[in-house]
Amino acid sequence: MPIYERGDFKDNCGFGLLAHMDGEASHRLVRTAISALDRMDHRGAIGADGKTGDGCGLLLQKPDSFFQAIAEEQGMSLSSRYGVGMVFLGHGEQKMARVKKVFEEEIAAETLSVAGWREVPVDPSVLGVIARTSLPQIMQVLLDVSDFAVTR
Repeated sequence: MPIYERGDFKDNCGFGLLAHMDGEASHRLVRTAISALDRMDHRGAIGADGKTGDGCGLLLQKPDSFFQAIAEEQGMSLSSRYGVGMVFLGHGEQKMARVKKVFEEEIAAETLSVAGWREVPVDPSVLGVIARTSLPQIMQVLLDVSDFAVTR
């Protein structure tokens, strides 16, 4: 059973960037970004069902207090230096277990360790029919990077 199946993946066509150049945290930027995404229908970024978008999303600053609380709830211990990865998996326990195993081996090869996995809650009822049929299993992997040193 292969890990990679060509039909499971799609391409993107570009990205936009909003940021305060001085590093100021601002919820106004988040609201502006959501408003911008909401106005993308003109470029055909909506499926025939009228609800399925093209997969646009937002990349935000890591909310430390949120992830520390999640880790505590799940009995994980996060150091002050950790990372969070978004992982989109196919369905099926065997396939997911195999992908996670390979992922964890590759992480270990980079002198990192997996602190834990978190299933991201989703609400499929808000999705269009097209999106629901291809909804992946969305996981977050929490990485302990306390011993990681950039050498390259």
